[in-house]
Amino acid sequence: MNAGHAWITTPFTAGLLRGALDLERTPHGVLPHRLPARARAQCADPQLAMAEAQPSGVRLAFRTRATAVELETLPTRRQYAGTPDRPDGVYDLLVNGRLTDQASVTGGNVVRIDMSTGAAEHLTGAPGTLRFTGLPGDEKDVEIWLPHNEITELVALRTDAPVAPLPDRGRRAWVHHGSSISHGSEAASPTSTWPALAASLGGVELTNLGLSGSALLDPFTARAVRDTPADLISLKLGINLVNLDLMRLRAFTPAVHGFLDTIRDGHPATPLLVISPLHCPMHEDTPGPGAFDLAALTEGRLAFVSTGDSAEVADGKLTLRVIRDELAGIVRQRAAEDPHLHHLDGLALYGASDAATHPLPDGLHPDAATHRLIGERFAHHAFTPTGPFAAHA
Repeated sequence: MNAGHAWITTPFTAGLLRGALDLERTPHGVLPHRLPARARAQCADPQLAMAEAQPSGVRLAFRTRATAVELETLPTRRQYAGTPDRPDGVYDLLVNGRLTDQASVTGGNVVRIDMSTGAAEHLTGAPGTLRFTGLPGDEKDVEIWLPHNEITELVALRTDAPVAPLPDRGRRAWVHHGSSISHGSEAASPTSTWPALAASLGGVELTNLGLSGSALLDPFTARAVRDTPADLISLKLGINLVNLDLMRLRAFTPAVHGFLDTIRDGHPATPLLVISPLHCPMHEDTPGPGAFDLAALTEGRLAFVSTGDSAEVADGKLTLRVIRDELAGIVRQRAAEDPHLHHLDGLALYGASDAATHPLPDGLHPDAATHRLIGERFAHHAFTPTGPFAAHA
């Protein structure tokens, strides 16, 4: 901090945060949520509760002359017994849109999970503080992207000059919903998840409703998308339904129609892009449910396997191949009356040929380099002049 300056503490308000749909007041401060309270009240699934409270795409955004910024937070991290501890979450600092620094917060709470039994141990910790210094002293736009993969309670924001909410920069608002890959699993930092990379390349403001393990055609998620201001909407659907073996083909098709109907109630003419699943060898032709690979766990690795039987596809069980075909047909049927509805085959973002050069380390999730590949391909498809998200559309 510059000599002669005192810290200024600024309260956390909705105006300072982007990418969150709700702010919950806690004993420590503020917890950003990516689903509204009404949606959270309709589902007691702990996986969903964890995923939506991990602030993928959520960032503090303000204008200031401050040369030093201090952020105190209380993280809640997951660790898996028998595997190496996961690294602390990363906070990305952007100044005038450019990534200029990264930091992490030590301490915090830990949820230690035994994957062989499903038991979870909760260890309580204290808040931690990160500090960014040496920022230019002129007025600038500052964004601090919160870790995409750990729950983050915001305790205090301190600066050596006043801050004000970042004004509207005239960018289009993009709302994206998807699974753990959209959430950012295995990405290196919050601005390097594939949706964040694509948003940067497309020059749009992202609200990321990628929910790890929880892209399940839930009606409350459709209503959240419906009620969120959006100039562009995309939905990446399918993989979690196979992972959980949640429904059969008979239920899947009407559920997709209902999901789209609900969104269209609030966004009747917004460009809406339906994305089918990326390539995933374990579920291409084998239904779920998926499971942790116990043999890998004995080696200290986290990996996944499919436990389904391909013979059951004839009885309506879902595979990725079945879902791709069905989604293409649904969009084709609806597009006759909805010219703003579009389809993208997920294999164009990550296909079978990519598995040789960019294999999925755990059998399910792409690594950091593959997130970049997917983000670049999506931006090239969606934001080019002939794409579904073209600026003139």
